[in-house]
Amino acid sequence: MNSAEEIKQIARQTISIEATSISGLLKSINDDFVKTVQLILNSKGRVVISGIGKSANICQKIVATLNSTGTPSIFMHAADAIHGDLGNVLKDDVVICISKSGDTPEIKSLIPLIKNFGNPIIAITGNVDSYLGKQANYTLNTFVEKEACPNNLAPTSSTTAQLAMGDALAVCLLKCRGFNSTDFAKFHPGGALGKKLFLKVSDIYPNNEKPEVQPESSIKEVIVEISSKRLGVTAVIKNNKLVGIVTDGDLRRMLEKTTNFDSLSAAAIMTATPKTISGDELAASALELMQNNNITQLIVADNDIYLGVIHLHDLLKEGII
Repeated sequence: MNSAEEIKQIARQTISIEATSISGLLKSINDDFVKTVQLILNSKGRVVISGIGKSANICQKIVATLNSTGTPSIFMHAADAIHGDLGNVLKDDVVICISKSGDTPEIKSLIPLIKNFGNPIIAITGNVDSYLGKQANYTLNTFVEKEACPNNLAPTSSTTAQLAMGDALAVCLLKCRGFNSTDFAKFHPGGALGKKLFLKVSDIYPNNEKPEVQPESSIKEVIVEISSKRLGVTAVIKNNKLVGIVTDGDLRRMLEKTTNFDSLSAAAIMTATPKTISGDELAASALELMQNNNITQLIVADNDIYLGVIHLHDLLKEGII
């Protein structure tokens, strides 16, 4: 069995080889790459990406990246394509074929069929002189000197290079389209990343209780209100306007100062200038405000009109944190 240091060295060598392979792609960013980006941008159809073996797995990841960044794409397995799935290819689609060798039987069978449909073909291959490389309209070279596999067999460096080339395409396309964070949120409404860009305070606070007392309310009434509404805070309201808040912390500090609080009211212990947030603000902004002020809840208000409370636990539940 290899020693701990030998295992570390193998891992470092693997990463180093793959890093070198990616760096080697810099010279592959040529006119064909530019024309590929322009072709996809001007296309009225989708991007259909096809491959076989490990390249097929890379195809699926690139498809996912393109779809999430504004370029409609589908995956078509090269073997399935020649057995019926070729019907996925529509008139205006751009087809990308990914293959390290460019000479696999499935790819060689697929290319003439695609050309017969009249769809443009983009090759992502490690062999520009292969059948795929020569038949494609544009060729993106992902040649690597060697695989990270010690036997130079298992696709490692080559698939890393394919993935990096796909990411380069996706990023160029999203920037050329002017794809921004709002667009990103539309495609990721359920994920944590999307929620940070999409979920608003107004989507959360109505689900909570709405604790409130008057300035003249007794300390007992304040305690009952905070306890019953289970948010650790209550707003203090006068003439329908927010004038302050009382938190669990305010109650603890009161008890440290006096044990005779029968004569005290909410106004005597409240914070008169509480941190507030508008319902139109993003939930992520509420989190930032809580973190910056070391608090766990915020009063939601609009022009001093009290609307409700948003709690740190709400943001945890929604996956914002």
